[in-house]
Amino acid sequence: QVQLVESGGGLVQAGGSLRLSCAASGRTFSSYTVGWFRQAPGKEREFVAAIRWSGGSTYYADSVKGRFTISKDVAKNTVYLQMNSLKPEDTGVYYCAAGGSLIFTSPARYDYWGQGTQVTVSS
Repeated sequence: QVQLVESGGGLVQAGGSLRLSCAASGRTFSSYTVGWFRQAPGKEREFVAAIRWSGGSTYYADSVKGRFTISKDVAKNTVYLQMNSLKPEDTGVYYCAAGGSLIFTSPARYDYWGQGTQVTVSS
């Protein structure tokens, strides 16, 4: 079992930045892929970014490419999502999730989820 805890959300003006953290406990991320998803009110949960713990390859949704960066800290067993040039459409609850060893964009492919952290971008 992997327990995930997100932090770092908040209220920021458009054009600002936030860094989200996803810390794992119970076991290390080891061979998992860790993904970030977000969900706006009334909308489905959508893929944002993912990183393979082994090797470190990354993948981004087109909507965040060039603005968001996903990274990992092996010593802290933590994954980060650096979000720059934020837009109002980035608003939502951000979740981190851990799944198999390959990168998938479907939430159904991820087995463990955090409780989410709210990100609100004002215009």
